[in-house]
Amino acid sequence: MSKLLYKIGGWSARNKFKVLGGWIIIMVAILTIAFTLKPTFNDDMAIPGTPSEKAGNIISEEFPSAPKVGSIRIIFGAVENEKLDSKENQKTISDALTKISKDKAVKSIANPYEVGTISSDGTVAYADITYKKKAENITEKSKKLVKDSAKMTEDKGIKTELSGDITLSSLKIGGVSEVIGIVMAFIVLAVMFTSFLIAGLPIFTALIGLATSLGITFLSTKFFDISSVSMTLSIMIGLAVGIDYALFIFSKHRQQLSEEMDIHKSIAQATGTAGGAVVFAGLTVIVALCGLTVVGIPFLATMGLTAAISVLMAILISITLVPAILAWTGNKMRPNRKVSGIFQFIAKRREKNQNQSTNWWGRFLKRQPLLITIIGILLLLTVSVPALHLRLGLPDNGMKGENTPERQAYDLMAEGFGKGVNGPLVALIDASDIDGNKMDKINNMAKKLTKLDNVASATPAVPSENGKYAIVNITPKTGPNDKETTDLVHDIRDVTLADSKESPHIYVTGITAVNIDIAEKLNEAIPVFASLIVGFAFLLLLIVFRSLLVPLTAVLGFLLTMTATLGFTVFVLQDGYLGDLFGIPAKGPILAFLPVLVIGILFGLAMDYQVFLVSRMREEYVNTGNARESVQAGIKFSGPVVTAAGLIMIFVFAGFIFPEDLQIKSMGLSLAFGILFDAFIIRLTIIPGLMILMGKASWYLPKWLDRIIPNVDIEGHSLNEILEKEKNKKEKKHSLGYEK
Repeated sequence: MSKLLYKIGGWSARNKFKVLGGWIIIMVAILTIAFTLKPTFNDDMAIPGTPSEKAGNIISEEFPSAPKVGSIRIIFGAVENEKLDSKENQKTISDALTKISKDKAVKSIANPYEVGTISSDGTVAYADITYKKKAENITEKSKKLVKDSAKMTEDKGIKTELSGDITLSSLKIGGVSEVIGIVMAFIVLAVMFTSFLIAGLPIFTALIGLATSLGITFLSTKFFDISSVSMTLSIMIGLAVGIDYALFIFSKHRQQLSEEMDIHKSIAQATGTAGGAVVFAGLTVIVALCGLTVVGIPFLATMGLTAAISVLMAILISITLVPAILAWTGNKMRPNRKVSGIFQFIAKRREKNQNQSTNWWGRFLKRQPLLITIIGILLLLTVSVPALHLRLGLPDNGMKGENTPERQAYDLMAEGFGKGVNGPLVALIDASDIDGNKMDKINNMAKKLTKLDNVASATPAVPSENGKYAIVNITPKTGPNDKETTDLVHDIRDVTLADSKESPHIYVTGITAVNIDIAEKLNEAIPVFASLIVGFAFLLLLIVFRSLLVPLTAVLGFLLTMTATLGFTVFVLQDGYLGDLFGIPAKGPILAFLPVLVIGILFGLAMDYQVFLVSRMREEYVNTGNARESVQAGIKFSGPVVTAAGLIMIFVFAGFIFPEDLQIKSMGLSLAFGILFDAFIIRLTIIPGLMILMGKASWYLPKWLDRIIPNVDIEGHSLNEILEKEKNKKEKKHSLGYEK
């Protein structure tokens, strides 16, 4: 592979304008086609095979009178010392609903004064607007009419909020915080390369790769069900790895230029060596993301695949466009060039360190490796403690910002009708296998449901046309994400008629039950997926480093990273600590698919840092045979690059902590701190500390195993040997007079 990458890098450097122009044409073409076809995202998170999903299918078949159409709920709240049942307020609300009913798209409106959807104290009421079309087909004109009518009641002193399955506001993904993340990454690169111009180039190449991958994702929405969160994840991963992978090749090229190597030869060689490590690291991330497909959860699989596309684009950009950009910069990449005053101090410090065999961090670790390693492990174990009470769920409107319309509607409904009104349950009574009078047993079962703990109210059983099934709508006393509601779902499913040999079967569905089933299914997937990832990591590193203890410490370090990341996430999001600092509107359960997603992503990124750092140590050990000094060399030469790469990742991911959407917040928070724990505590502290303590034992591998496993040269050292032999051969011919 190194020879192929060497040729690709050399060709790209010689044809820099063709490569740059080609990528821009590809990016523009894909985006143009994608936006012409108008991408549509599907945020349905149903999991096939769950009890709630099965109940939903039965209801669709047996209760065809319930069409799948869009609806909007208007919620009215009285101001202080007033009631909604006053004549004036009744007229205001009725006039607003009459105005909405003139819309030809409206099928029906449930007036609260006619159907009784008004609280017992008369302070809160709601009206359900049902349309003739599906939610996604409701026009902006219809939505505007509802908003204008709501404003009409607001102007008359009635607090009015809107909710329902029709999207009334757009999700804001981009913003100032993301831009700040990119700016901070730019500052890290500027310090790394002591140049503002060069600092912008890795970001430029990463953005081209990201835009191309997003175009492919937009196109894919026409053929596959892809959620909008998948796009956000692709942006996070694509931008972060795109900058990092370019950084690794930039750094290798710069190092070679400091040795007075020819520019084009250096570009080709950097692509063949560092580019090989980039390809290997990127493929590791792709495998981890594609591994999400084995969990058996469709929406999670599409999230992994769309993120994998962004990583693939980052790899292709790194081995083609990055060499072309390096050729364009020419001598500006040389480290010994004159730098501006703002960077002179950094350049002098760097020049001074070049004359030393180790850097300050390596010397610090060498003095007290045992103590520092123990402190690092204890720190991560302490951070991991909150993970012991991890609780999974899906965010509801009660976990959104207090000033958002969704949260205000949620709170107003809870204030008037109790918390459970925001998480109703649908119990499906299945009496299809029962002989005799089915309705008697259905009614008996419905009565038992009303007597369960935590049931605020339940409607009478509504039978299907054939009388084999019936629906009971249940309102819990607690909110949709409360543990008591989860317990109630299980209690309903366990209800049987003890005095009868034949008892109907009960299913539970509704959005709350669906979310509970998703959370439990994902909770079951965590140990399976984690075991798969850990096993793959051990085998991968065993082949790469040809050692038993290096892979073992790397895998144990990854487990520490995961527990610490989940522990910190629980500490902030579930327990509510530091919520104001990170803009968390309300504490609640951890996003159900977050642990599996974070395991997959952090595994790939952790292996990146492990490979870039420890491979340099192995190279030094092979050359010198001194295990402890090889650790020092790895920290000195690869440590700064891993540090810069880790900081870039942290800043990019941290930019996604502050948008309003809680799903995006959760991913940004966990990934930013996951990289912090892994790059700086595990890879740069604990792993080097353990390797210093283990000495030569770090590189022990039984001879029988050494003969079995393949030899993988991920950094292209064999390419360096081939080039060196060719150089010596030419010099020998020249000395013998054969060179023309």
